Amino acid sequence: MVSASTKSAAAKVVVTRDLGPDVMPILHARQDLDVVVWPEDRVVDRDWLLKNIPGAIGVLVMITEKIDKELLDTAGSDLCVVSTMSVGYEHADLPELARRGIKFGYTPDVLTGAVADLSVMLALMASRNAGEVISLVQGNKWPAVSWAPFGLCGPQLSTSSVSPKRTVGFLGFGRISQATLTRLIPFGITDCIYTSNPTSTPTPSRDEDLVKRYSLNSLRRVDMNELARESDVLFVLAPGGPATRHLINEEFLRKMKKTSVVVNTSRGTLVDSEALAKALREKWIWGAGLDVVEGEPNVTADHPLVKEPR
Repeated sequence: MVSASTKSAAAKVVVTRDLGPDVMPILHARQDLDVVVWPEDRVVDRDWLLKNIPGAIGVLVMITEKIDKELLDTAGSDLCVVSTMSVGYEHADLPELARRGIKFGYTPDVLTGAVADLSVMLALMASRNAGEVISLVQGNKWPAVSWAPFGLCGPQLSTSSVSPKRTVGFLGFGRISQATLTRLIPFGITDCIYTSNPTSTPTPSRDEDLVKRYSLNSLRRVDMNELARESDVLFVLAPGGPATRHLINEEFLRKMKKTSVVVNTSRGTLVDSEALAKALREKWIWGAGLDVVEGEPNVTADHPLVKEPR
C-alpha cells in the first residue's frame, strides 16, 4: 500500500498514451512517481494535457503532441525533462527547451528496422503494380482484364541482362536509409547515390566501407539534380520541417526516369502531393509507394494520390 502522504510527495509525471502491459505496470509500481496517463486510445486532447501538466517534473509524449512555449509555461518551473516516443522531434521547440534548461529525450532507433522493412515492401509493391492488382481483385474487375505475358509486371527492382545497372537513391542517408540499403542488396542493387544535409561533413571512409561490404559499383553523395536523374528507385528518408518542405516537387519529378519509383516513409511534407499526383497521372514516373502524405490522417478516398492506381 502507498500512503496518502507518500503519494502526495511523489513526483508528477504525465504520459500521453498507454504504453502497454510491458511498460505501464513498471511506471505505476514506482512509489516515488505520481503517474498521470491519458486514458483513451487516441491522440491526447490538448486541453487535457494543458490541464494535467502543471506541477509535473516530466512528460512523455508522442509525435502528435506539440511541445511549445504555451505548454511549457503552463507546466511551470518544476518541469525538468520532456521525452518523445518518436524518431523525429520537429514537434518540440528545442531552443525553448534549452533556454529553460529542460532535458529532452527521443528514441532514434525505435523504428529503424520497421521503417526499412516498410520502405523495401513499398518499393517492391510500387514497381510490380501490387496496388493496382489488389484494386482490380477487390473491385471484381479481374475477370475483365485481358491476359498478356507482361501485363501488370512493371519494372523489376533487380538487374537483368538487358538492364545490368540498378541505382537506388536516398534523400537523406541516416540510420534508416542505410538499413534500407542493407535489405536491398539481395535484389541486385549495383549503385547507390544519396543527398545529405548541405551543412554535414562528407564521409568518404564510411562510403568506401559500404561499397566493399555490399560489393557495390559505386556509392556517391550527389546533388538533387543527379539524384532525380539517376535514381531507379528513390527513398525519401529525411527529417520534416520548413527546410525540407516539398524538396520532391514538380521540377524534381520531371527530371526522373519514366521507369522510376518514389517511396516516402519519412514525412508527408517532403513531397508535393499535387505534383506527385500529376507525375503519376501524366506518367513522368512509374509509381509511388507512400506511407505518409501531406495532411494525414485527413486523407479521404477522393484524394488525388489515393485515386491513382500506381
